[in-house]
Amino acid sequence: MKLDRITSDPNRMNGQPCIRNLRLTVRRVIELLATYPDRQELRQEFPELEDQDIQQALIFASIYLDDRIVELPHRYETVAG
Repeated sequence: MKLDRITSDPNRMNGQPCIRNLRLTVRRVIELLATYPDRQELRQEFPELEDQDIQQALIFASIYLDDRIVELPHRYETVAG
């Protein structure tokens, strides 16, 4: 999939990947998805954010994390019981 909504400009937001040259980083979109599980509420707070923006932010994040091992603190481990 072409990620044509993800942009990066060294002069904007310190070069972080953003959504359509807005001052809205991919990282912030991921945080917003966690904060606003109700998409309608998210759309009310950020009307400039479109469904394709969200989809591409998620794809970008998954590509970035692909095949990387991320060590989690022990407190996040679950115990089957």
